[in-house]
Amino acid sequence: MGTYLYAITAAGHPLRLSGISGVGEPAAQLRTVRTKDLCAVVSDAPPQLRAKRRDVAAHQDVQDRLLADGAALPMRFGLVGTDDAQVATVLEQDRDSYLQRLEEVDGCREYHLKVARDEDDLLREIMRESAEVRRLNDRTRENPGAYDDKVALGELISQEVEARHERARSNIVARLAGTAVRTADVEPTKRHFLSVSFLVEREKAAAFSEAVHEEAGQRGDTYDFSLHGPLPPYSFV
Repeated sequence: MGTYLYAITAAGHPLRLSGISGVGEPAAQLRTVRTKDLCAVVSDAPPQLRAKRRDVAAHQDVQDRLLADGAALPMRFGLVGTDDAQVATVLEQDRDSYLQRLEEVDGCREYHLKVARDEDDLLREIMRESAEVRRLNDRTRENPGAYDDKVALGELISQEVEARHERARSNIVARLAGTAVRTADVEPTKRHFLSVSFLVEREKAAAFSEAVHEEAGQRGDTYDFSLHGPLPPYSFV
């Protein structure tokens, strides 16, 4: 059957888990696997577990309850160990690492920021600022059969797009990092050139959100800022 993992806490965590249950149908009963310094909140792993809404919500509810009372390292949905003994062995083997991470995330939540830019606006900027792009563009318009020029134009535009995205990424993260404990890059989507998570202390959450709002306002309507949080600190576990 296996042991399903929800989160890891310090041994002294209050672990107020009454009234909530785990994943599966019927809902699994929560229990703990303990070592001297750590505790894993677990349940029996249901067969053929899938990311159904009810199970994802149950997984999140356990983590939210734990995080309300102290530091917890949230596990990703669907993480299953062989049995309780294996979980205990891993807690002992990686004790120092888990304790360090618990200290880092204590009192913090994760905020995930994604930023996209209007492609037409970016291309107009490149055309306006790059004399070489304008030259190649004029040549391909005058001579539609100029294959080498078309290839060179496409490669140059691609390089310009990536360079400008990278510059914007660095600038945005640098300006927001001052209100965060740590940052963690997340793989960008096709639409978003920036996807990054920030670990933010609870008392600084309002200041962080305001900093994101100000950054979005300064960049204007051609940028699309999407901020999600507060979230369990998945990216920092």
